[in-house]
Amino acid sequence: MIEITRLNGKELIINAELIETVEETPDTVITLTNGKKLIVKESRQEVKNLVISYKRDIFKILNEKD
Repeated sequence: MIEITRLNGKELIINAELIETVEETPDTVITLTNGKKLIVKESRQEVKNLVISYKRDIFKILNEKD
């Protein structure tokens, strides 16, 4: 899960696994696999970094169990 901010300032947590695309138009639009679109304050690169960080945390937890 990653935390993002809508344009109105409301914070939202979304499942990073459901992100299909992230584009800047110039606002950042996240499209989920169910077709829902979210317009957020974070840049495309910031969203990418949040997803990478989330994935690293997951793999770290999985590797610690071994």
